[in-house]
Amino acid sequence: MASLRYLSALLLLITSATGYTWPNPQLDELERLLYDQFGFNAPGILTSVLPCNSFVEFNGIANRSNAADWIRTAYHNMATHNVEDGTGGLDASIQFELDRPENVGDGFDNTIGFLTHGINRYVSVADIFALGAATAIEQCGGPKVPFRGGRVDATAAGVPGVPEPQDSLESHIASFAKQGFNQTDMITLVACGHTFGGVQHSAFPDTVPVPAGLDDIDATFDNTPFTFDNAIASEYIHGTTNNPLVVGHNDTTNSDKRIFGSDNNATMSLFANDADLFKSACGTLLARMLDTVPSDVKLSDVIEPLPVKPASMLLKYTGDNTFNLTGLVRFYNMPESNSRTVKFVWEDRTGKKDPSYAVELGHTPLMASHGLNDGPFTALWYSVGPITKNFTLLDESTGISKFWFEIDEGDGSAGKVEDQGGLGFPLADTIMVAATTCTDTAASAVRFDVAVLASANPSRVYIRSESLGSITTAGGTGTTITVIETDVKPSENSSTSGLYDIWSIMLPFSAFTHVTTSDANVEIVADVGGEELFTASFFPTEEFPNCT
Repeated sequence: MASLRYLSALLLLITSATGYTWPNPQLDELERLLYDQFGFNAPGILTSVLPCNSFVEFNGIANRSNAADWIRTAYHNMATHNVEDGTGGLDASIQFELDRPENVGDGFDNTIGFLTHGINRYVSVADIFALGAATAIEQCGGPKVPFRGGRVDATAAGVPGVPEPQDSLESHIASFAKQGFNQTDMITLVACGHTFGGVQHSAFPDTVPVPAGLDDIDATFDNTPFTFDNAIASEYIHGTTNNPLVVGHNDTTNSDKRIFGSDNNATMSLFANDADLFKSACGTLLARMLDTVPSDVKLSDVIEPLPVKPASMLLKYTGDNTFNLTGLVRFYNMPESNSRTVKFVWEDRTGKKDPSYAVELGHTPLMASHGLNDGPFTALWYSVGPITKNFTLLDESTGISKFWFEIDEGDGSAGKVEDQGGLGFPLADTIMVAATTCTDTAASAVRFDVAVLASANPSRVYIRSESLGSITTAGGTGTTITVIETDVKPSENSSTSGLYDIWSIMLPFSAFTHVTTSDANVEIVADVGGEELFTASFFPTEEFPNCT
């Protein structure tokens, strides 16, 4: 096991130097939500922002949109931050703050109810709120917002802090300063947020009168409320705006007029005359907004798409001294090609690299995806398993420790090796799910059979899953994810004729019924020599046959 310990230490060193190498379950999932939004293997939760005039309630309320609600929710959540003591920020505390006058309107409930379906043990509620805002901005014409992950969910309300339309200019400046933004930042951030959406009559009846025949309406901030552009500034500067917070009949609530004019219109004039400057300034300020978190929370580096990313790489022990591998690999920004060949190559447990350890992977034109606002790029997926060409079973006596890919474009150019800068893609064959695992529908349970490399002598083997829960306070109910660890024990007569022992446990379906964006919610984990080794996640009720 010395080679595995060395590989683990090397992974940690490289991750510290570059920010992200595979596998990293949390960053893998956040990267997927960012860059696999459409097409093959896409989770789909954030695509509900499109078209940009779509609204989750579909109830015919004029001028409402998910995009505006998602951005507003992120700001109101962040606005509890106190830059002096480092408390508050984008931490999902808004779930417990819906009873406050500063959070009137149903947009927060709509956002929370919808986006929390995208969380799991690797994606917090706060992260999904930030992802929702970034997606709305980028998919609806705005700037690319550099995204970092790792936000931690609060379990109670934060302090009040969201400015309200009737507040004075001095109060607004003080509120934004407490959040960490100066006066120019305040003008910019309000303009960037108000390029979408408007003011809802039912929440602000004294500001927005409702026309005859309608129950509710959003009076829009500009004439393009579903598109990111600088109309919020140009209409204001040219005197053509209908922004209800600028020209509203109730001057007490004309907060945008006071904010925009607080520097004699200098900032808004620049934005009105230069759409690119507005877009760039918004990208910077909105990223700062989303990264405003409690001081004890450390966010990841900016998450960029991995050029090569394996997914669902699951080893299964067949029971006849062999095991096989299924999974996918995504090549980001790779065009379709009929002449290309992609080979999967691996190193065995002893460190041996044999030219015979290579199989050609399969791909169809349907296996393509793309993500948000990142150019006209295509991501192609290749399969290890069902459509892999000539894939053979792996021998348990030699096993596998890591893999990589060799790409030949078939055009006479030199081939390319994708191996994470020489590290390779590590794959521990210490533990794996056994093919004898089965579902007992009569007992509403799954019998997990786990193949454990006997020589590894793990101190613990367990199933890691998650459950969905909630915290209710006077101000609202928050969604939580609880991680569940269930120990697996050696079976009676567990020793096999080969190198692996079988450990077993029976788990009820209720232990893994939380359907998440990750397409899976169970992992098998082993503690070996102070290291945590884990399998790919999978849905046990879908992967295995009924018990006989």
